[in-house]
Amino acid sequence: MTTNVSDGLTALADPTRRALFERLAERPRSVGELAAGVPVSRPAVSQHLRVLKDAGLVRDRREGTRRIYGLDPDGIGAMRAYLDRFWTSALAAFKDAAEADTQEDR
Repeated sequence: MTTNVSDGLTALADPTRRALFERLAERPRSVGELAAGVPVSRPAVSQHLRVLKDAGLVRDRREGTRRIYGLDPDGIGAMRAYLDRFWTSALAAFKDAAEADTQEDR
């Protein structure tokens, strides 16, 4: 599954999907387990999981008659790489600002 960062950010903008994503970060779970912890129906949970899967943030595997969902490390890595670009430039800007303040104080 290819991860489109924009799709990932859009998927996580929904509070229910974000709650499901955060629960999956704890450990892989079935749809039934996930549905027990959110105020939406089991079919709605399945639809939210489909959006997260299409965005490349979760993946599933069959275990008997159930599907077990977990985070997709490749998708999470792509999101992190995207956000790290901003973190690096934010740190560089902070360093420049701190050094400018130091020179003004002299």
